Amino acid sequence: MTRSGAAGPGGSEVRADARIRVELKKSGGRMIELTSKVESLYGAAIRQQLDEGCEALGVEHVVITVVDGGALPFVLAARLEAAVRAADPATDRSWLPQLRKENTAPSEKDRFRRSRLYLPGSSPKLMINAALHRPDGVILDLEDSVAEAGKPAARVLVRNALRFLDWGPSERMVRINQGEAGLADLPFVVGHGTQMILIPKVESAAEVAAVAEEAARLAGDAQPPWLMPILESARGVGEAPAIAAAHSTVAALTIGLEDYTADIGAARTAEGRESLWARSQVVAAARAAGVQPIDSVHSDVGDSAGLLAAAREARSLGFEGKGCIHPRQIAVVHEAFAATEDELAHAKKVVRAYDAAVAEGKGVVSIGTKMIDPPVVKRAQRAVDLAVRSGQLDAAWRENDA
Repeated sequence: MTRSGAAGPGGSEVRADARIRVELKKSGGRMIELTSKVESLYGAAIRQQLDEGCEALGVEHVVITVVDGGALPFVLAARLEAAVRAADPATDRSWLPQLRKENTAPSEKDRFRRSRLYLPGSSPKLMINAALHRPDGVILDLEDSVAEAGKPAARVLVRNALRFLDWGPSERMVRINQGEAGLADLPFVVGHGTQMILIPKVESAAEVAAVAEEAARLAGDAQPPWLMPILESARGVGEAPAIAAAHSTVAALTIGLEDYTADIGAARTAEGRESLWARSQVVAAARAAGVQPIDSVHSDVGDSAGLLAAAREARSLGFEGKGCIHPRQIAVVHEAFAATEDELAHAKKVVRAYDAAVAEGKGVVSIGTKMIDPPVVKRAQRAVDLAVRSGQLDAAWRENDA
């Protein structure tokens, strides 16, 4: 009996992707039927890659039908594997691209997370050049942006993208699905270069602990990814303190305002009065647990002025970053979270006072007759560090300002 499965989008307008259909047979060897926009240049290489993939996946007798729209090797590999998995759900074989060495390093718990760019986990064309926009983090999304029927194939594609692509300085993030589906995502996420996992629609500390424990098991001796729970309901916001402190791998806490406002029966407004308490609760819970508070996305891509105002308000409330759903939002968010000239001047003064106190062996930092508390020093150091990293301040500012 023939078993068949398919993965990837169809249609003549597909770019940087492919539709692959497999028919598993009892005999007859392998047959590849290829239609490709780049067949004259890469047809032989594509056929060779697919043949190698069949070897890796243990497929001996098969008809493979490929409609290729210029897919890169990691995409072809993902589509073939997903099609084979659809045809044979019992298979336990994978075909992994080589993991780039630079994609193996973990990230720091308190690294800058001003911007995070959401990318659908089913769209490779949006992944390929995402790092060029230099967001602090890139989120490969397996949840809301992927149709239910496409989630198994998206898992394989996201795993391959994490291993194959150059993400530059951006933190490699994945938003998994909710509940049991999210736990099923983890084998395709942990150990493949992911530095942070976003957990959607969290309403209890137990949900976070379940993801943390499974991620740690899959990571083995390696450092598991950091976690960022997303609060998207009244119950979730009410449990914010427990969720923020649920596990040592929680590094940040964020809120999803579209779902939250729907849950409380309010319309989301530009002023944000309907969510002020919830956002303040997230900030307070995150700070109490020693993790980063991160704001929601601004859903109007064409409203740069509104985004700038919203991001500045978020910073004033104590948030350290904001989500982005389009690359053009990244620069605006970075501008909003940069220190003003007066704030930077004060931060430099505090850092100089701290340096002087350390040099003199003093345990107390002061400017004139005013004592400076340790949290103020830490905040000033972070402001200066961010200014240096973003090019707002020269790295040799101490010497240049002397």
